[in-house]
Amino acid sequence: MEINPIDLREIDKKAGNVYEAIIVTAKRARQLNSENKIEFNALLSTIPEATTDDENEDIDNPAQLKIALEMEQRKKPHLQALNEFLDGKIEYDFKQ
Repeated sequence: MEINPIDLREIDKKAGNVYEAIIVTAKRARQLNSENKIEFNALLSTIPEATTDDENEDIDNPAQLKIALEMEQRKKPHLQALNEFLDGKIEYDFKQ
């Protein structure tokens, strides 16, 4: 796993304070996570279920495994949200 530190001063330049930036990026990360779940479930629903008489038998479904691995390779929602925030792609209004 690769670690890329982010300078807090960069975050502070984009928001009134770091706490505000954390709240904005957390809300966006939740949105991205929900979108990913919907997409994953839609992809899984296209795969026919394997039916067997033996419930104890462990069958690997290669199509399901491929989809799961592809979803796992994507950037995590919190990193996507933070990058969107730093790139100025997130518009928000902070009400005081």
